[in-house]
Amino acid sequence: MSLILAVFLGLLRGLTEFLPVSGSGHLALAQNIFGIENIKANHPFFDMLLYIGALISVSIVFRKDIRQILKAVVRLFSKRYGKSREQEDEADTYFSIRLLLLLAVAALPLLILIFVKDHIAILYGSTAFTGFALIVTGGLLYIGDRLLEGRRNERNAKLSGAFAVGLVQAVSVFPGLSRTGSTITSGILCDFDRSFAVKFSFLISIPVLLGAGIYSLVDAIELGINWRLVPIYMVGMAVEVLIGIVAIRIVRYLATHCRLGNISYYCWAIGIISIGLSFFI
Repeated sequence: MSLILAVFLGLLRGLTEFLPVSGSGHLALAQNIFGIENIKANHPFFDMLLYIGALISVSIVFRKDIRQILKAVVRLFSKRYGKSREQEDEADTYFSIRLLLLLAVAALPLLILIFVKDHIAILYGSTAFTGFALIVTGGLLYIGDRLLEGRRNERNAKLSGAFAVGLVQAVSVFPGLSRTGSTITSGILCDFDRSFAVKFSFLISIPVLLGAGIYSLVDAIELGINWRLVPIYMVGMAVEVLIGIVAIRIVRYLATHCRLGNISYYCWAIGIISIGLSFFI
């Protein structure tokens, strides 16, 4: 792998992992149309680092929420409250633990992927399927902008709503289906307010990124790690972290201002082009 390719892949993953355009779909198209080598198969350690880079991006942008959850867990088990702040701390702890419970419920459908991941992997070689899924993604983004503002957040969101968003996240592993766009739209459909729908979408990506990173690490250990390429891998990961932070902030802005639907036109265009090219590849 060259340094240029590592930077390009870091840029591609940083943008498409979080912008609602399907990172897996764009990676599949890059491999099928432009002949870029299969990173998962040939460079699993780099693939693992890219998942870690995405995790770092999410953790930086949502560090306050993550910190509050961790503090709430510590408070819950330590029971060391100051008398003057006891009521305030208990309220903060309750809502943070409630958010953690919502995230845990949303993660449950991911267990399904253990049994179907090999079947889904076959679809990454289908440019036509990826194109069709991108068109579906565009439709979800278009609809999401036109839904009424919800009223639920971590204080009053239903567990059934969290599970529904988690189920959509599990389905969005198909190449071309945007995890970000699908979960934000489904969150709004479950009456989440837009700000919480965005936050919840990115927070539930944490177990996905962790699981995918561990899976790639196992492959890397089995196949062996080319340590000479690690510095190049690290450059690609650094690019992804920086671009990922920017992409997340863009999504937060667009979603809260009902402008994610503008990206639907891009998804439709790429989807139609991909389906057309599938007849010649």
